[in-house]
Amino acid sequence: MKALILVDIQNDFLPGGALAVPDGNAVISAANERQSHFDLIVATQDWHPPDHQSFAANHPGKRIGDLVQVKGVPQILWPVHCVQHTLGADFAASLERGRWAWICQKGVDRTVDSYSGFFDNGHVKDTGLANYLRQQGVDSVFVMGLATDYCVKFTALDAVRLGFRTHLILDGCRGVNLKPDDAHRAVKEMKAAGVLVM
Repeated sequence: MKALILVDIQNDFLPGGALAVPDGNAVISAANERQSHFDLIVATQDWHPPDHQSFAANHPGKRIGDLVQVKGVPQILWPVHCVQHTLGADFAASLERGRWAWICQKGVDRTVDSYSGFFDNGHVKDTGLANYLRQQGVDSVFVMGLATDYCVKFTALDAVRLGFRTHLILDGCRGVNLKPDDAHRAVKEMKAAGVLVM
């Protein structure tokens, strides 16, 4: 069985949001078009508490983009984004949600970020997504959303490691590109790990 994983298509990652991904709106129509081709659809949702340690605002003297260590895990500091129960954490209004089977919330622990839909960045806690997919009989996943070089990449890499046949729907992704070629390098890394790029 194949499943579509929609990664973090949330207001704060769209134009005008707190951590806007360039051209991020383009993934919405791509996601809506693809959903009819899948029996099972799940979505990941960044769902941070206000005191999350990935926010530069919670590190006095630090700036957005700085690299720190949080509980021994390297952490890029971001603007405050996708705070629980805020408009920024909501899914894009035009994103069709009627056929979604499950929403996987991640980044809920204030002390560790969670780019991947499967694990936190320290690979200490899992989100339950892998078990859910296996319970539904899923063996093949198709990943798309925001952003190519962070949450999409780490979700796809973990899916491969967990034994799922993993596909990246490239035209349904956009990158942050803190450095100009980050998204391109992320795709190369995914390919090298065994992700099938469509």
